[in-house]
Amino acid sequence: MNNDHETALAAADALIAAFAEGRTDDYFAAFAAEASFVFHTTDRRLDSTEEYRGLWHRWSEEDGFRVLACESKDRRLQLLGDTAVFTHSVTTRVATRAGEETLHERETIVLHRTGDGTWLAVHEHLSPDPAATAA
Repeated sequence: MNNDHETALAAADALIAAFAEGRTDDYFAAFAAEASFVFHTTDRRLDSTEEYRGLWHRWSEEDGFRVLACESKDRRLQLLGDTAVFTHSVTTRVATRAGEETLHERETIVLHRTGDGTWLAVHEHLSPDPAATAA
């Protein structure tokens, strides 16, 4: 593996770890300000990290939302110059005031290398994992 591949993968891993550990400041810092987000659980595309952060804050305040654990498997990173596409299957345990839930999803994270060599996520897309729902 070359250094670009390793650093892009490390950026994806750091984003996932921050999410799994509930370190929201680190999680949101892993995204470019203009990142976009497509989640099957929301009724629209989110067009900025700030918009997503606001929604997360609302979930936390209104529903007591928090991430308990996150497992990443079936991972693949495609390096395309200054862009990297990371895909994986993710199992996430979350809690709300209604109780705990385990989510089985597939995720795509698109990363872009900035001028200083840092990899930032510019797009995140979550969809239900049909393999998990069929099991």
